[in-house]
Amino acid sequence: MTLKPWIEAMRLRTLPVSAAGVLTAIGYNVGDGTFKAAPATLCLIFALLAQVASNFANEYYDYRDGLDRAGRDGPRRGVTEGDITPGAMLRATYATLGMACCVGLSLLWWGGWWLLIAGIVIAIGAMAYSAGPYPLSRHGLGEVAVIIFFGVIPVNLTYYVQSGYFAWPVGIASAAIGLMGANVLLVNNYRDADDDASVGKRTLAVIMGRGFAYSLYLINGVLAMLLLLDAMGVHRWIAWVYLAVHLLLCMMLKRRTGRAINPLLGMTAVAMLAVALAWLVSEICSKGV
Repeated sequence: MTLKPWIEAMRLRTLPVSAAGVLTAIGYNVGDGTFKAAPATLCLIFALLAQVASNFANEYYDYRDGLDRAGRDGPRRGVTEGDITPGAMLRATYATLGMACCVGLSLLWWGGWWLLIAGIVIAIGAMAYSAGPYPLSRHGLGEVAVIIFFGVIPVNLTYYVQSGYFAWPVGIASAAIGLMGANVLLVNNYRDADDDASVGKRTLAVIMGRGFAYSLYLINGVLAMLLLLDAMGVHRWIAWVYLAVHLLLCMMLKRRTGRAINPLLGMTAVAMLAVALAWLVSEICSKGV
């Protein structure tokens, strides 16, 4: 057995989406003196494991339901190409989700038992994206799911388990991070619109068209910038730099089709991670940590 198909199935270029939310929250904790290394680290591990589990589930269930084809424009799918057996992928999905749940349970020490409910919702969300009676990714709700599960929930809960309370600026930042995360999915669905339409996978790009998906990508980035201006105080320069990068990515997306779009998926995710890291480092420098 080779590890390469499994590494591809993890979709490493998209993992900055889950890391960015946690790092953004940590920046706020550093800024107000509530940072705690142990729960912060566990939140990061939980977020990464939950996303990998969701990525595995997406690969398995899309294969099972005939929504993937060999030689697709997007990154190689190990199950569809025969590199990974469907059974192995299904077992890996639930094993990874189980590890995420174990990590999540440890956070109850800091956040209280009510976090168990949040953990159950997150676990269900990780699977509901591709599985269940109404898979979100196949009914135009993938972007909404990303805003909630990669923006609003991780940013606010990561901040909470360290501080013990919620804060309005953190909530604003969580919406910005969610919009940036949704843009990563939009690039993916913009590229795959024709393939998805041919197999009945109704993403937002299929339902509303590529033109709408592109416009939403542009608008999401601008809205994220405006939210960051409000949420990042004296470090609002980060928002302006992000906007410049975002507009450059918009121009690149407009001019590309098919596999040429693939690098933009990672670039959009890295831009999101860069915002989170810039914020965290700026807060660390401001506090002299």
